[in-house]
Amino acid sequence: MGHPSQVTLKTAFTVCFAVLAVATLAVLLVKAEVALILTGIAALLAVALNHLVALLVEAGLKRGVAIALVLSMVVLALTIVGSLVIPAAVAQAQELIAQIPSLIEEFRASRFFQRLEVHFHIIEQLEQQAQDTTSLASGALPPLLRAVTGVFSLLGAGVTVAFLVVFMLAFGPGLVERLLSQSLPEHRTRYERVLSKVYTATGGYLAGLTLICSINATLTTTFLAIIGMPFFLPLGIASGFSSMVPYAGPIVAGSTISLLTLATAGPWKALAAVIYFILYGQLEGNVLAPLVFRRTVHVNPLLTLFAVVFFAELAGIIGAVLAVPLMATGQIILREVLLVRREKLGARVPPP
Repeated sequence: MGHPSQVTLKTAFTVCFAVLAVATLAVLLVKAEVALILTGIAALLAVALNHLVALLVEAGLKRGVAIALVLSMVVLALTIVGSLVIPAAVAQAQELIAQIPSLIEEFRASRFFQRLEVHFHIIEQLEQQAQDTTSLASGALPPLLRAVTGVFSLLGAGVTVAFLVVFMLAFGPGLVERLLSQSLPEHRTRYERVLSKVYTATGGYLAGLTLICSINATLTTTFLAIIGMPFFLPLGIASGFSSMVPYAGPIVAGSTISLLTLATAGPWKALAAVIYFILYGQLEGNVLAPLVFRRTVHVNPLLTLFAVVFFAELAGIIGAVLAVPLMATGQIILREVLLVRREKLGARVPPP
C-alpha cells in the first residue's frame, strides 16, 4: 500500500499562490518597464541632489529653501552649459549627419573595405536586406511621425523625471522615516545602517561618475580639436557620456570616433586617436575610477560586467547606466543578510 501524501492542502495552496504572485509580479514589471526606468532615474538624481540639500540644511537653511536653491542652481548650470555648448554641438552634428553618405562612399572605396567585401560580400548582403524590407518610399511620413512622437515622448519623460525628483526631495525623507518608525525597535538600527550605506554609496558613485564623464568629455574634445577633427564637439560630448556605461562604453566610443577620424582626417590622425583612447582608457580605469570610487562603491569588476550585460539586455542603455548602483545596493543588502544569518548561528561577527 502506498503511503499517504505528506503535502497538505494548505501547502499546495501556498505554493500555488506563491507561483501566481511571482508570475503576476513579472507581468507587472514587464508592463511597467518605462515607469520603473523613469522612477529609477529620478531616484538616483534625487539621491545625488539630496547630498547638496543636506549640506545647505546643516548650514542653517530650511529644507524647502534648500531644495529650491539646489534646483535653481541645477537649472542655471544647465542653461549656461546648454547656451554655450548645444548650438555649436548641434551645428556640428548636423554637418556630420549631412556628410554620412559621402563618408560611407569613401569607406566603400577604401582598401580595407575592399578586402572585407572579398571575404564577406557585404554589399550583396545589404542589398538583399534592402529588398526584403518594405518599400522605403512609402516612407517619408511614417518616419517623420515617429520622429515627432519620439521628441514628445522624450520631453514627456524629462518632465516626469523632473517632477519625480522634486517630490522625492520634498517628501522622500519623511516617507522613509515613517516606514522606519513602523519597524521593530531591535531591527530599526539595522535598517537605518543599510539605508545609510546605500545612500552614501549611491550618492558618491553618481558624484564620481559625473566627474569622470566631465573629464572624459573635456579631454576628448580638446584632443579632437587639436588634431583638427571637424566634428570634435559632439564626438567629445558623446565620449563623455560613454563613461556612464562601465568598460564597454569607452571602448565603443573610442572605436567609433577612431573610425570617423580615419574617414574624415586620414590614417595618421586615426592612429593618434587610437593611441589617445588607449591611454585615456588606462587613465580612467587605473587612476580616475579607483581614486573617485574608492570610498563609495566596492563592486568586483567581474560582477560589474555581468550586471552591465544583464541590465543592458533588460532595459537597454539606461539599464547599463543603472547597473553599478543597483549592483552595489544588492551587495550591501546581501552582506547585511549574511551578517544576520551569522548572528543567528552564534558565529563571531566583526563590528559593522
